[in-house]
Amino acid sequence: MTIHAQILKRNGKNEFAILSYKDFLNVQEILDNYEDLKALRSAKIKEKNSKTVSLKEAKKILRLS
Repeated sequence: MTIHAQILKRNGKNEFAILSYKDFLNVQEILDNYEDLKALRSAKIKEKNSKTVSLKEAKKILRLS
């Protein structure tokens, strides 16, 4: 992804980046996806030693089949 930002300077130093709304939405979506990925990885680590059941067994327990 290429971002086309306009950089505003203050006292000769980069101070702000202005993005098109489309670029802003793309960055926001990427950040949201990254946060979801971090949460998933954390949950996998936390639950790595948890007992699991097969789909067939889960359906039986929940009386879905």
